[in-house]
Amino acid sequence: MLDDIEQMCGARPGPGTLYGAIARLEQQELIEPLATEDRRKPYRLTQAGQQAFAAKLKTLQRIVRFSARRLAPA
Repeated sequence: MLDDIEQMCGARPGPGTLYGAIARLEQQELIEPLATEDRRKPYRLTQAGQQAFAAKLKTLQRIVRFSARRLAPA
């Protein structure tokens, strides 16, 4: 996950940042742990997590559309 974040954002979060975010998402019941595989601890979005993700995606899409209009030549 750290590698994916670094590839998408160009910055690598520290392990404490990632694990803190995972703990908060789990506490808010937006993700749930799956059976462990080796050392990895997989998670999946809950139904509430999927809804929250979809809502956040819509918000980000509105921001992108608004910003694109602002940047378009007049």
